[in-house]
Amino acid sequence: MIGTEHHAPGLVDSFRRLVDQALGAFYNRVELLAVEFREEKVNVVELFIYVAAALFFAMMTVIVFTATVILLFKPEWRVYAAGGFCVIYLGGAIWSFTALKTRLKETTRPFSESINELKKDREWLKPD
Repeated sequence: MIGTEHHAPGLVDSFRRLVDQALGAFYNRVELLAVEFREEKVNVVELFIYVAAALFFAMMTVIVFTATVILLFKPEWRVYAAGGFCVIYLGGAIWSFTALKTRLKETTRPFSESINELKKDREWLKPD
């Protein structure tokens, strides 16, 4: 019965399987990191575009509205109307700054899924 020899897995075969599995796990993690990086990049670009558009249109609206209201006052009262708007805008700036700080504290870490997977891998590889 030639050709029916059956070899038991040796040390070299076991090492190859171990290296193959380690490379497969590493490749998986790198792919996950790359996907998350692309998602974060798209999110940041979209966020900047929306913020820029919102700021532009909001500022144009505020400028035109403020000018219209100030021009409705009698000339001797226009300075006081402008000062009132300054106080209102300062309050809005303070409110939005505190809201932004709160929002930035609430955001999740970038690449959190990749970091969690690498932590799991590290714990799995630690000897007991």
